[in-house]
Amino acid sequence: MGICKKFLLFILAFCLPALTAIAYLLANWFDIQIENYQTQSQAAQYANVTQALNASYDDLTRLTQVYGARVSEDNIPHFDVSSMEGIGFWHYSRETQSLTRFDKHQQLLAKLPARSADLLMAQQLPLYYWFDNHAYMLAGIPLNQNDFLIGARLLDKSYLATLFSANTALSSVALSPHFEMALAKAGEQRYPLDSLKPNYPLQIELLFSDSLMGQLQQQVKWVPYAVWLYGLVILVIGCLWLRFGIINPFKGLMNQLEEVDVDAKELKTVSASGCLEFSKLATKVNDLLAENRQGKERAKITLEAIKEAVILTDLQAKIVYLNSQAEQLLGTNNKEALGQYIDALFGSDQAFTPIICEQLLSKTSVSNIDKVKLHLSASIMVERNISSLIDGQNQVTGCVVVLRDITQEEALKVQLKRRANYDLVTGLLNRAAFEAKLASYTANADSIAACYLDLEQFKLINDNCGHQAGDTMLTMVADTMKQTLDGQGLLARLGGDEFALIFCDYTKQEVDFALKALNQKISSLLIYRNDEHYSIGVSVGVAISDNKSAKELLKDADIACLAAKRRGNNQIHFYDAQSKELNDQRNAPKWAARITQAIEHNELLLYYQPIQRLSSNNQRQRLEILLRILEPNGKILPPAQVIAAAERFKLMEAVDKDIIRKSFLWLSLHEEIWDNHCISINLSGNSLGAEGMLNYILEQQIRFEIPSECICFEVTETSAIQNKVRATEMIKQLRQKGFSFALDDFGTGLASYSYLRELPVDYVKIDGCFIKSMVGNAKDHAIVKSIHDICLTMGIETVAEFVENQEIIHKLNEI
Repeated sequence: MGICKKFLLFILAFCLPALTAIAYLLANWFDIQIENYQTQSQAAQYANVTQALNASYDDLTRLTQVYGARVSEDNIPHFDVSSMEGIGFWHYSRETQSLTRFDKHQQLLAKLPARSADLLMAQQLPLYYWFDNHAYMLAGIPLNQNDFLIGARLLDKSYLATLFSANTALSSVALSPHFEMALAKAGEQRYPLDSLKPNYPLQIELLFSDSLMGQLQQQVKWVPYAVWLYGLVILVIGCLWLRFGIINPFKGLMNQLEEVDVDAKELKTVSASGCLEFSKLATKVNDLLAENRQGKERAKITLEAIKEAVILTDLQAKIVYLNSQAEQLLGTNNKEALGQYIDALFGSDQAFTPIICEQLLSKTSVSNIDKVKLHLSASIMVERNISSLIDGQNQVTGCVVVLRDITQEEALKVQLKRRANYDLVTGLLNRAAFEAKLASYTANADSIAACYLDLEQFKLINDNCGHQAGDTMLTMVADTMKQTLDGQGLLARLGGDEFALIFCDYTKQEVDFALKALNQKISSLLIYRNDEHYSIGVSVGVAISDNKSAKELLKDADIACLAAKRRGNNQIHFYDAQSKELNDQRNAPKWAARITQAIEHNELLLYYQPIQRLSSNNQRQRLEILLRILEPNGKILPPAQVIAAAERFKLMEAVDKDIIRKSFLWLSLHEEIWDNHCISINLSGNSLGAEGMLNYILEQQIRFEIPSECICFEVTETSAIQNKVRATEMIKQLRQKGFSFALDDFGTGLASYSYLRELPVDYVKIDGCFIKSMVGNAKDHAIVKSIHDICLTMGIETVAEFVENQEIIHKLNEI
């Protein structure tokens, strides 16, 4: 429907009915207002009538009071009321219950009820009485306790006419008994009054004049018609203005828009007249056309510039556009491809058309992304992204297919995945992949055998021949393991020259047989470099259990591998839970953590053991400091396992520093023993010659202000030779500061006397293995005596360890 017809329909269907309805409603409104005015006027007239009757009642009451003042108690006079037309008075006695008129000649109210006085006294408003077809107004006053004076006024038509003669709105006023069922006249209103007799209720009848209301209705009757005619004229004028000011210019603009071709080479603009809005609309349309042309150009340039192949299809999955990358990928061009089904251009593992149709039917903007292999001139892997083309009305108009070549990307992913899970040198599982696979591999196993393999002499190949030769050897070892095992077990390279192997449901004999075959094959491997050949061995630790996890068993196997390495090359050692040495090594990490906690929480306790003097050479009482650890439950632990764990995990330097600090603190608090006591503090091999240890000792001495003569440091042979140069330098510098040194566990080394000559020590502590058996063993006695004699010659005092009975003391005294 055109805009002209719509405007005409609007005028006929909406404007004219609305105008008619307004006129109709206006007429009704005038009627309602006139009716309301009439009702309000009648209510006001009734109020005026009521006010006039009340005023008349007030006059009657005052007149009754005037007459009552002239009445004496003994003589009731008869007043002449002939001059008061329509008014009469009565005397009422409560004792005699009698009613007497004052004026016997007056015939008003010939029959007044005997109890009229009681009713009048109880009524504060005017009381009316109907008698002999006449209405009366009654008023009463008390003369004394028993006598009352009652006044009455006749309310006939002549009297009522005098009351309301000035009211032009009333035609007549009358009083009548309510029981009379007379028909109401037009414009008549009736209102009830209080009556002396309940059985004879009275009402006042007001008849209103309708001439005023009739004139008012005639005056406003023509107003709705005038309004309707005036609205019709305005409507006609508006229609003409709409036609020439809006409709005709709009038609011209629409004709121009129909001639616009958005695909034409030259863009045609539109113009408009009639009103400012049409000009703005024409300008906006021209701007949109220009933006549409620019958008198409930008989209075309963008599609040509991106590296992905872009294909546009219609609703039938037929091609409507290809960018240059798509043409290059498919070996075709736009002219040849337009109108063809997309599947005709591809040889793929799956068809394009069903997926495109599914995307079109879904009517969603969510893209369908997947990967597909295309068989073109060469097989390539592409990422396929199919999206719906949706217009401004949210309607699907086609599909866009974007193809991105991910052949190299997928190959790189495979390579990265392999690198993430497999060792680059050996091709075996790496540690992360091995640990991730352990749980699933051993899930249904009744028993698990964990093997920890560590190559021997491998560092020699790396150092002499380089890491490339080492990688070659690792590859040979891995290939030998895979060939020998032939798919048995889960094999991985943990790092460096360490490997892990898991067997499920293998007996100890089967594991031992497989590992011995593996050892034999690995030890036969040779690598030639620089006219020399190199071979390697392997130490294997094994842990078997049916109630432990594979990760726990690997820890036990690692401990067993250390034991195998101590036994020699190409050894296999099975973990024994009853072995104290293996358990200590297994618990070493736990003890190392406990040591760190004890240092942080000040739980290292120091005891001392006196050193008994057997000669009078040294007058100082010497005390050896002993280390203990306090457990949270109050139990005190010996240091044997703790010291071994601390040495393994390089914690002895921190332990020694804490012992030195505590010892110096204790000595600073006992100044009374400085002159005759000396405490011996053990230094580990890690601390002896360690960077900063010398400065730490001197700083603590200055801090606690103790004499150096009270301190003796004990070092073992093995710790002294770990870093002989630095240890010797540290001993010399501390001896220059006044500290003394003792060589502990002397005699166990292969070159003890040589070290004794080179190390500047003050004391030698003979190892207890010679002392405790010297009573019955002449060789041990001779060794102890020779050590003492040599030290005596060198000016070194000797101390014997493990002196456990009096016989040993006697032999020592002899020496």
